[in-house]
Amino acid sequence: MRLILTGATGLVGSAVLSHILSLPQEQVSQLFILSRSPVPMAVIMHQDFSQYPEDLLEKLQDTDGCIWAQGISQTQVSKEEYVKITLNYPLAAAKAFSGLSDSFNFVYVSGEGATQKPGSFTPLFGRVKGQCESALIDLSHTHPSLKPYCVRPAFVDAHRDNRVLEHTLHRPDQRTVSKRLTRGVLGPVVRSTMSSQVSPTKVLGKFLSELAGGDGSPLSGEGVFGDGWIVSIAAFRRMAGL
Repeated sequence: MRLILTGATGLVGSAVLSHILSLPQEQVSQLFILSRSPVPMAVIMHQDFSQYPEDLLEKLQDTDGCIWAQGISQTQVSKEEYVKITLNYPLAAAKAFSGLSDSFNFVYVSGEGATQKPGSFTPLFGRVKGQCESALIDLSHTHPSLKPYCVRPAFVDAHRDNRVLEHTLHRPDQRTVSKRLTRGVLGPVVRSTMSSQVSPTKVLGKFLSELAGGDGSPLSGEGVFGDGWIVSIAAFRRMAGL
């Protein structure tokens, strides 16, 4: 299995990376990490996520899937920058990567609250991530090799996941007051009173990796929609055995 990962320095990307590194080498023969910032292992430094030149695509040829964990909070950037990172970048990648193999799994890390039917009070992230989900599914109609899984984790929780905590806590954006409050105050409350919204990093990393390396079939069951491509938090927890 040969996989691509973006967002490896973030919480979800770190969870995926931690899981993949725990697997036997014969299970994941190659992992290509596309990153604009250094990651403590071999990476492909890539600065413009809207463009994928031929020499890069040649290196990635015959990969099985991609976990698109790159993202940012809507509070950290302008609306225009948020749309570029959350919508334009993954769409450009999915289109470019769809030709890497006969069946390519593109796993987009969306978020609970994403919607295809936004209302007056739907936050920006819900609108944009829902728009990206729809656009990825539409893209698969014109690029049949593309298998566009969209997973909606809710409260991504690294509680007791020391490997991920060690990898992410040094980042400046993880040392902010809000992040510390989330881990130290909100985390215990959500785990005890809203457990149905918790996405443990160890389980999430495994789930996303297995989707990226799977057979590319649409999913089914309660909480799965969008023709089998959109996985709600409830469906994730059910399929992960939580």
